Amino acid sequence: MRRQRKTKIIATLGPASSSPDMVEKLHLAGVDVFRLNFSHGSHEDHKERYDTIRNLEMHTGRPIGILADLQGPKIRVGTFENGPVMLEDGANFLLDMNEKPGDQTRVCLPHPQVMASLETGTRLLLDDGKLELEVIETDNKTAKCKVITGGKLSDRKGVNIPNAIVRMSPLTDKDRRDLDYALELGVDWIALSFVQRAEDLAEIKKIVAGRAGVMAKIEKPAAVENLNEIVELADALMVARGDLGVEVPIQKVPSLQKRIIRLANEAGKPVVVATQMLESMISAPVPTRAEVTDVANAIYDGTDAVMLSAESAAGEYPVEAVSTMNVIAEETECDANYRIVMDAAHAKPEATTADAISAAALQVASTIKAAAIVTYTTSGSTALRAARERGDAPVLALTPSLKTARRLALTWGLHCVRTEDAKNFADMVEKACNISFKEKFARPGERVVIMAGVPFGTPGSTNILRIAWVGEKTLSTN
Repeated sequence: MRRQRKTKIIATLGPASSSPDMVEKLHLAGVDVFRLNFSHGSHEDHKERYDTIRNLEMHTGRPIGILADLQGPKIRVGTFENGPVMLEDGANFLLDMNEKPGDQTRVCLPHPQVMASLETGTRLLLDDGKLELEVIETDNKTAKCKVITGGKLSDRKGVNIPNAIVRMSPLTDKDRRDLDYALELGVDWIALSFVQRAEDLAEIKKIVAGRAGVMAKIEKPAAVENLNEIVELADALMVARGDLGVEVPIQKVPSLQKRIIRLANEAGKPVVVATQMLESMISAPVPTRAEVTDVANAIYDGTDAVMLSAESAAGEYPVEAVSTMNVIAEETECDANYRIVMDAAHAKPEATTADAISAAALQVASTIKAAAIVTYTTSGSTALRAARERGDAPVLALTPSLKTARRLALTWGLHCVRTEDAKNFADMVEKACNISFKEKFARPGERVVIMAGVPFGTPGSTNILRIAWVGEKTLSTN
């Protein structure tokens, strides 16, 4: 199954899309990676969805990635004794840690770490930014606030604190249980919510211990401030525009999206753009023109993948949403301007053998009009460097590791095939040519550019570039 696009598609599974028949339809429509949202559903629900995906993978013979998205620390107010209250502009309102139901003057904020992080002048946004409070006095146990923007406030509404670093782990007790379960299942990616510092990633990476890739969700101003360090430590990034658009001025989200994608591209780390991409398709069979433009712009920016959330998890038209995203990606990548943008934004190779070989492969493939670039990879690092080049030629990533193939399903431009590692040079060329033909990337008489490493099967040893003709018995090379 060859995709006619390089940008990948992630779809969230949920009540509208968990049956085996629906999962298969979504995959055929274009889904490369399925997301399990641990903010909703039981472990049994996720186990059933995981098994469905793996059964489909076995049936199709194509590696499919699975992303487990952890909920993270949700900061919420407590309950109110007599239902929702109206907060008036300019009024005082108290946040405390008294679990007694609130009223017009106060409510519980049951998060000691949050209370300890508040200072005079700290802004608090409630209910997705609909209400705004400003701390005017605090003693680390209570916070007296002034209502800047009032409105109705009801039980357990969320609280965002954009201009403060909250000294709390992004892993709650629930997240730790979910993480253990997701790793036990065998997911390929773990998405960590509300990352603020590189230390947050270090904590989870110790637990994961290489069993899955770790994706940092960028949705806090503190994460933006520490972006370089986070990019260096993360295995992938997500532009989580939902909470990011609440925590920072909404007009800054487009430029932040471009910055995050650029840094990820330069580092050779996969990056995902998420939230409200085709939001109207939750209840409509076609998207708005603005949504189509939004998806296309993320692709022009150079994202590795675009993601559907409620559109596929709970919407009325999940297959149509995926199909729409698929045709948007295909059309965008056919535009001559797309190639111009990719070439202009091309990251300079780093001073490593792998980058030198990857850059040379791109140049050679362009010069000889190669049908494909074929890269042998064990850990996935060689394929990631090839994808970093954002070349025009398709890239086949050949790996003996199904785990690696599944993880690479997230990455721009890679078509992953599980196969035994090459035994020698002749076997290396023969496998590359045969698989290029079998996967319909090259026809007899066309050439492929091959990247590999000697000794064969040694991770990170890319040091060979070979040009081969497809379909010749002698497997003659140049």
